[in-house]
Formats: sequence, structure tokens, C-alpha cells
Amino acid sequence: MTAREVFTADVVVLSRDGHVLLVERSKPPFKGYWALPGGHVDPGESALAAAARELAEETGVEVDVRDLRRVGVFDALGRDPRGRYVTAAFLTVLPAGAPLSAGDDAAAAAWWPLDGLPMLAFDHAEILAVATAATR
Repeated sequence: MTAREVFTADVVVLSRDGHVLLVERSKPPFKGYWALPGGHVDPGESALAAAARELAEETGVEVDVRDLRRVGVFDALGRDPRGRYVTAAFLTVLPAGAPLSAGDDAAAAAWWPLDGLPMLAFDHAEILAVATAATR
């Protein structure tokens, strides 16, 4: 990656009763929009470890990295207005109603029904579609 590229990790967290865990962004871009939990991969950190860390920081939900399954890499040009962002997305399934605690750069964290989602930030609707197709 060049200095202009940023590597991130996102997590699709599904519940067994048909909900997805989303966070409300507290910062631009897409401030006030809902998104998958995720963020920057730190130097020396794997995308898998970053996914678990970001999930815990933003929602209070802790998962073992062994419970995260790779969904794919999303790198479409223009997927983030800040520049060239490449994300590794992961999937986990949790029991319904897992307790949440918004933190880090998330204004809120909530379970949303898959059939009643808000407008999602970035390309997170695409990531969610790929992840849910993989669970069928």
C-alpha cells in the first residue's frame, strides 16, 4: 500500500433473530449515519485482531478472533470520501440481545432488524449483503 492508502477492518455482527449490530458515527464523514463497527488497522496488527478490537471499543461486545469469519476485502475506488480506504470485513453471529455499550468514535450502538435498516455509511450495505448471503 502507498502512503495514501489506509487499511481498515469492519465487522458484520448478526444475531440469531435477524438483527445486525450497527454504530452511529460521531465524526465525519457520514456523521450521524449508521455503520458497521470497524476502524483502522494499527501498525503491526492483523486485520482480524483489529476487527475484534474495534468491535469491543465501539460496542462493548468482545469476541474471540476464532469466532470471526472473513467476508472479503472491499476496495472500490471512492468507497470512502477521505481517500483510498481498503477494508477487510469479518462476520460473527451472537445470541439475540447481547448487551451494548457505545464507545470510542461511536455515538450509539444498536441492534437493527435486517428488514428495517437505516441508510448505511460508506459501502456498508454492500458488505452486509455479501455477509448475509454467506450465511444462507
